[in-house]
Amino acid sequence: MKKFSLFLILLSFMLILAACGSSDSADDTSGSGGESENKTYKIGIDTTYPPFEFEEGGEYTGIDIDIINAIAESQGFKIEFSPMDFGGIIPALQAGQLDVAIAGMSITDERKKVVDFSDPYFDAGLSLVVAKDNSDITALEDLKGKTVAVKSGTTGSKFAMDNESKYGYTVAQFEDSPSMFQEVSNGNADVLLEDYPVIAYAIAQSGLDLKTVGDRLTGDQYGIAVLKGENADLLEKINTGLKELRDSGEYDEILNKYISE
Repeated sequence: MKKFSLFLILLSFMLILAACGSSDSADDTSGSGGESENKTYKIGIDTTYPPFEFEEGGEYTGIDIDIINAIAESQGFKIEFSPMDFGGIIPALQAGQLDVAIAGMSITDERKKVVDFSDPYFDAGLSLVVAKDNSDITALEDLKGKTVAVKSGTTGSKFAMDNESKYGYTVAQFEDSPSMFQEVSNGNADVLLEDYPVIAYAIAQSGLDLKTVGDRLTGDQYGIAVLKGENADLLEKINTGLKELRDSGEYDEILNKYISE
């Protein structure tokens, strides 16, 4: 009888502990949900890429900056910008140093192997750019024996490398857009490849001695990237936020702020 009573006491004690544990667990789940709502995501950007991303008065600004800030606000998460060279952004995603990349990044099949893209948010396209007084180059067929400046890690760089032997030019790689622009302005390179909105903005804002020639060479679209197979919920929020921006008219307001057609 004593043994049976002792057993009942132990059983009651275990039930009390289990109930406490269950209550604690429920509290933890509730707390973790709140933390998820306020999570801060690290955003990879390239601040040498106006009008999409640049630094002004000690603040990050541009089309990409405004878009991701607006998405974060509407979807209830926080962001922390991590500026870096464009070529290092995808490796940083793969290393877990970034959660998201928004950097005027063209959606390509090659990049889709390692990242998942949002819905497209901007139609771009590569242009040939030469010095203002250059009348010899108007198309790819004019590039034989010439030097073509490109920015490392970009679709312009890939296009140039893929077509180097076909058109007979030499490729010169640069880490940032301003250096590339200067190389053509001062005559050390004959032509550069750059996304049309970027070079159009640079020429208009900085008075560069450059001009675009010929038709756009590609029909690229920009997307916001996360590591492939990761952050599916975040990517869904990004797409939802993009749609809300377009539907509300805020997207057009952002573009008009930086680009005048």
